[in-house]
Amino acid sequence: MIDYKLATYGAVQGPRAGIVVGEDVFDLAGLTDKPSYATVLEVLKDWETAQTVLDKAAEETRVGKIKGIPLEKVKLLVPVLYPSTIYCAGANYVDHVQEMAAAQNINPDSDPRSLGLKAWHFIKASRSVVGTVSIVSLPAYSKMVDWEAELTAVIGRRAKDVPSDKALEYLAGYTVGNDLSARDFSARSHVADASPFKYDWVSHKTFDGSCPVGPWIVPARRIPDPQNLHIRLWVNDVLKQDSHTSKMIFSVAEQIAHLSARMTLYPGDLILTGTPAGVGMARREFLKAGDVVRVWIEEIGTLTNTMG
Repeated sequence: MIDYKLATYGAVQGPRAGIVVGEDVFDLAGLTDKPSYATVLEVLKDWETAQTVLDKAAEETRVGKIKGIPLEKVKLLVPVLYPSTIYCAGANYVDHVQEMAAAQNINPDSDPRSLGLKAWHFIKASRSVVGTVSIVSLPAYSKMVDWEAELTAVIGRRAKDVPSDKALEYLAGYTVGNDLSARDFSARSHVADASPFKYDWVSHKTFDGSCPVGPWIVPARRIPDPQNLHIRLWVNDVLKQDSHTSKMIFSVAEQIAHLSARMTLYPGDLILTGTPAGVGMARREFLKAGDVVRVWIEEIGTLTNTMG
């Protein structure tokens, strides 16, 4: 079986779903003779059938006469244009929780499992996504935009009340995410801690371009254990985050189970599963125009963005 990735690329007629085999991109609708496969979202909505179709299509790129487009000549866009919902896990790596507690000069919280707690998530706007190599315009109102490398799970089947031991079966695949955060607009310093107006989640987490995602989707079957992946992030080629998904507090499967108990997950939904230690807030370093951020996750690839 030939390995492939699922991507969205820029074509003359607009964004198109593509299958990446080796160093070439092939138009998926043309290759499969399925017009509905012109977008990745439609492929994901048909994921149970699409997997077999994509396997066959990948084989045809090797034995057939269809020519692809060299990857170096293609502009890759956000893999899913546009997910109906983007869920982001908060405080989900042991090392990150410890570094943030140290940065705030407080004692780390107790193990949430010992307190009977579950994972928690916030939501980013669907249109906050940008693809790899895109320029991210830093929000004018913030001087403290931070990086957060995150393994991103892509839902491939409608999921409701899914048990943890079955949860990974509902994934189409994985991609790379960067949960950009305006740290100076998290908590309003002049507002009392008990006030309902203390936090500004929209300004903090969901400004335009706050969710770089890409470069493609790697099918879930290629990654049998998402808790066994190295994850790294560089700013201007300086390594900032260097960790491992085994340090998640709540696993990918547990997050899917928890979210699906609260609401229905749909094909194309994204789950950013938390960030490890090494964020800028811990060292009081923040992004500025011209900075180049690279996020790499083992078995998936590299997401690169320049701040503007």
